[in-house]
Amino acid sequence: MSAIEFVRNCDGLSTEKGSQFRFHCDKCGNGFLSSYAPNRLGVAGGLLRAVGDVFGGALGNVGDSALEIQRSVGGTQHDRALRDAVSEIKPLFNQCRRCGRWVCQEVCWNEARGLCKECAPVLAEEMASAQAEAVAEQAADRIRQSDMIGDMDVSATAVAKCPACGATSQGGKLCAECGERLAPESTCASCGAALTTASRFCPECGARTGRT
Repeated sequence: MSAIEFVRNCDGLSTEKGSQFRFHCDKCGNGFLSSYAPNRLGVAGGLLRAVGDVFGGALGNVGDSALEIQRSVGGTQHDRALRDAVSEIKPLFNQCRRCGRWVCQEVCWNEARGLCKECAPVLAEEMASAQAEAVAEQAADRIRQSDMIGDMDVSATAVAKCPACGATSQGGKLCAECGERLAPESTCASCGAALTTASRFCPECGARTGRT
């Protein structure tokens, strides 16, 4: 018996009641589910066990025997089910002759080149992607060159929360919750001279800064 092709990235979802398999594209990961194939022996065994539960006695043992038979031939049945699933799903995939990967036809296959899009990118798709990236980069450059903060004083001391009530800072000079000043003035209110964080008096005019 010949080997079964196309088993990479295959998930088996089979039980004693039937078989089903899920195959994934090696590139994008898209999956395809094979049709469910009921296992006649497994179903029969389940019915016999159900009857045995109702009537008791020997019929219950018949169900157990059917399960043992199912287990003993499960390998052959599993191979047959997998072979059928491969025959069903394989037409949805192509194997790239360059990298050897199985890829889905709908998304990852370059029909014109006969290779996967990883080995032979589609020019129109690459151009569209490059153009979109260029637009984003140019927009970011344009934004960086624009004045986005207006007359905001970026040299003023910024705080994350109000030192008086602990409320989260919403920006600005005053707390939105209690109205207290969020940070000390950075310039003297009297003469406009620059103040350090620890300045209690203006070094130029001697005016009190209000800091403690």
